[in-house]
Amino acid sequence: MLNHITIMGRLTRDPELRRTGSGIAVASFTLAVDRDFPNKESGEKETDFIDCVAWRQTGEFVSKYFTKGRMAVVSGRLQIRKWQNDQGENRYSTEVVADNVYIGDSKRDGNTGSSPTPAPSYTPPVTPDASDFALLDDDDAQLPL
Repeated sequence: MLNHITIMGRLTRDPELRRTGSGIAVASFTLAVDRDFPNKESGEKETDFIDCVAWRQTGEFVSKYFTKGRMAVVSGRLQIRKWQNDQGENRYSTEVVADNVYIGDSKRDGNTGSSPTPAPSYTPPVTPDASDFALLDDDDAQLPL
């Protein structure tokens, strides 16, 4: 069986980062995802508002680098939770449990939120010194076929 979903949209609000009793990070956010086709009656495109949840490092990443208005690409699984309200009625919540969240726009294009979003830090690779290498025998017999 397969339960995989990938969506792309803009955050409707800043992510909410919380922690469980054991300290595990969980971020909740909602994406506004435009439909690819217009409504038959009005001729206008409609938007779906999809709740998402990201756990652990992914949740911390979302909380740190995303703000309202930023474009995000979320890859994960669809989850439907059943719960009861105060009146004892059964309710259902549908959400995407994010395995991966990617930045879907450039900082310049999509930063419509209230605060600037820092870019992830980049450390260039270290170029090895020639003395770090050793000559190998010309025996290819040990290489796999």
